[in-house]
Amino acid sequence: MEEISLPIAANGKRVWSFVIDDMVINLFLMIIFSSQLTALMSGVTEVNQESIVLVNQFIMDNIAIVLAVKVLYHGVLIWQSGMTVGKYVMKIKAVDMLSGETPTLVQALWRASVRLISEMIFYIGFLFAFFSPLHQTMHDKFSNIVVIDA
Repeated sequence: MEEISLPIAANGKRVWSFVIDDMVINLFLMIIFSSQLTALMSGVTEVNQESIVLVNQFIMDNIAIVLAVKVLYHGVLIWQSGMTVGKYVMKIKAVDMLSGETPTLVQALWRASVRLISEMIFYIGFLFAFFSPLHQTMHDKFSNIVVIDA
C-alpha cells in the first residue's frame, strides 16, 4: 500500500470554518422555526417562570429537528464534496485519511453524529485538534477523516 502525504489544515482555519457553519445552521433554523419563534416571542413579555416554561417547551418540542438539521448539513455536504460552507470559504476539505478521497456517506454521517455528541459534552472532542499531530478532532478520529488544505 502506497503512503500518501496530505497538507493538514491549520486549526485557525478550522475554527473559522466552525463559526461560519454554525452561522449557516442557525440561519437555517431561524428560517425553519420563524413562525414558531415569532409566536413564542409575542407570548413572552418579561422573564418570569411562565416564559421560561414556554421556551423550555419550544426546545423540547424541536430538539430532534435541530439535531437532524445539524447531522444532515454536515453529513451530506462532507459526503458530497468534503466541504461544508465554512470549509469552502476557508479553502479546507475533509478527506478519508487512508485514500485522500471524499468520505463515504457512512463515514460522513458517522462523523456528523459523533460531532453532535462532542458538542453536547462542552465541545471536549474539538479540543483534540489542538493536541493531535494531524489536527484531528474526536469526530475526525472516530471516522478516519483528516481535514486538509484544498
